[in-house]
Amino acid sequence: MINYLKNFDWILFEMKTKMNLLVMASIIAVLGIMAIPNTVVAETNQNDISITPINEKVSLEITTTTLSVPENNKLPWGTVYGVSSDVAERYPVIIQFYKGNEVVHIAQIDTKGDGSYEYKFRVRNLDQNTEQFTDIFHGEYTVKIFKVIPNTNPTV
Repeated sequence: MINYLKNFDWILFEMKTKMNLLVMASIIAVLGIMAIPNTVVAETNQNDISITPINEKVSLEITTTTLSVPENNKLPWGTVYGVSSDVAERYPVIIQFYKGNEVVHIAQIDTKGDGSYEYKFRVRNLDQNTEQFTDIFHGEYTVKIFKVIPNTNPTV
């Protein structure tokens, strides 16, 4: 019986030690992730939003923003996302990327149940044969986001 209790105490000690290591590793991982700068930035404070009526029930909302991808970017992914909003059901969100006046990328995505959306895209690519990175996006881009929204004004 005494050996059993000693083994039980040792098992508890090992579990506490492993739990402490797990907590410390988690904290270090979170701090490490926070230290990595996200250099692909869409300037949300410079959004230009326009609304054009389509019919008596829905309108087209166009949000225009700027995406900046610096030359020294090391991250492979960029993201365009929108928070929960009032979107018309069964209409996708269209996202267009412009370099100057030329369209360089187009995406069509569905909204989630709460009206939010998220589109992830490659900014850098690794060639498996040469092991060299290729920048897909670099510099300044104009991003236009097209959403169909229900009309809130009955006179439109």
